[in-house]
Amino acid sequence: MTASSLERRQARRAEAVRRLMAMAPKYRADAMLEEVDGKALVRALPAEDVYSTILDIGLVDSVELVQLATPAQFRTFVDLAAWSRDRIDPIEVLHWLRAARGDDEDDFAAKVKSLDIEVLELIFKKLTVFHDLEEDPDANPDGVVIETPEGKFLIELGIEGPDQAALQQLTRDLIAQNPFELSRFIEAVRWELVSELEETAFQFRSARLADMGFPSLDEAMKLFAWVDPAKYAGGLSESVALAAATPVDFVEAAFKGLDSGERESLEEQVRYVVNSALVAEGAEPGDPKAIRSLSEQARDYLNLGLEHLSQKDPSKAPEVVRTESLKLIFQIGFSFTLKLKRHVERMAQEAGFKFAEAWLVLDEEAAFITALLRKRPLKALKVPGADPVPFRCRRELAEAEATLERVRLQRGVFQAVLGSTPAETVGRFGLPLSKLRPARLWNAVVAWAVVDGTFKAAPFAEDRVAALCDRVIDGAVLAPRVKDEAVGAALAALSFLAPHAAAELKVMVERALSVLAKELGPTFLKDGVVDVKTLESLPIEGQLTL
Repeated sequence: MTASSLERRQARRAEAVRRLMAMAPKYRADAMLEEVDGKALVRALPAEDVYSTILDIGLVDSVELVQLATPAQFRTFVDLAAWSRDRIDPIEVLHWLRAARGDDEDDFAAKVKSLDIEVLELIFKKLTVFHDLEEDPDANPDGVVIETPEGKFLIELGIEGPDQAALQQLTRDLIAQNPFELSRFIEAVRWELVSELEETAFQFRSARLADMGFPSLDEAMKLFAWVDPAKYAGGLSESVALAAATPVDFVEAAFKGLDSGERESLEEQVRYVVNSALVAEGAEPGDPKAIRSLSEQARDYLNLGLEHLSQKDPSKAPEVVRTESLKLIFQIGFSFTLKLKRHVERMAQEAGFKFAEAWLVLDEEAAFITALLRKRPLKALKVPGADPVPFRCRRELAEAEATLERVRLQRGVFQAVLGSTPAETVGRFGLPLSKLRPARLWNAVVAWAVVDGTFKAAPFAEDRVAALCDRVIDGAVLAPRVKDEAVGAALAALSFLAPHAAAELKVMVERALSVLAKELGPTFLKDGVVDVKTLESLPIEGQLTL
């Protein structure tokens, strides 16, 4: 084969690889197996990419991919899948050995030999018991046993089911390869310590992971180092950042604008960034949940950084990744979220934002603050119970800044509500504010304002609940709504609390009434009464329900 034809073949193979990795996992696996030379294609892929595909569709459904892999790729699968910190799971190794066993016995033997001898020793050390027949000729263990060819040892298998069958077959394979070597292997296993074997195997594995692009912890932590985005502004103003209504995938735009060689280089950088994130977060390199989560997180931070550096112009994204490292682009994106976190941390040091451990804000803003104060700042979703997510674009950052301003305005309202003796005001409710929650206290204030037309920071009276429902709730059982006059009545009584924040006060009132209508409405509209013992949103006098 000439050099030019080899280059063309390699280029076609590289293009096929990129096309495969863009597919959904199930279709990707099918395409690999349907390729004319599927074995060569699988072996041309980075081991981590094949491993990712196997994880996505499940090991049980991926045995053909495992069998097509090279011994070196197989060893990588085990390196990624079978370790937790510095401890190996021998059962997990057996799972991969079972998957690797196909019709080609020589290929399977090569995969077994690719594993560090310490890994094989650990399998037998942890999962078998050796009985020396020279020391105890009458040994007769109850479990499944295999006698070595020269009759020196009985190997008692300490597991059951399919894993036992895999271990039994592995033992017979070792006997078939070299029956006399097995006895020396057993002697070594008997006298080795598990801790020493695992330490040695872990060192070999760590060295291979470093070669695969998994950095040391110190180096990985630099990925999350602060850099000032303003130093890399590229002329992007906040007004420009707020202009786009539709989010743009700048990462995709960057890839599309590169040639095949540049894309391959960028893919390597992406892999290094994700690997660094895994190491920095203390996640196992082969943990599928961590890989998915941190890959998505890395993409979001990269998208933020690219949006900033490309001046919100997707056509400039390819040039950005040509001139700047992905590590820096990631750091810029992450630093935007870190900037928000630092803003909240400064707020926490200011007087009036918190009472005891409770932030003086409504529930939505409290969730927003909690998400930002995580180790890696996140964006809280407005869906109850939903996990927070990474920030994905500059518009979301701008919305977060606006929410921080709302936090300031709500602080002013709550300071006015608590008055000059906040401990006394909170004490009327019989619970610490962290358990009561400022939002529930506020619901009571709004309820009193609607019913009595006055400001009163105290638990609501049980005998006034019916009147509250009558004045607040309208609509149908399945779609209760708030009467317009209820909002007006509450604002008339409470406007003095926020003379310079009337708009935020109205939002706070509307939220409180909406929560009350949602909880009280269905029962009231159906039966005309409400069981106050079931209320969660409104603190009732004499009841200490959370």
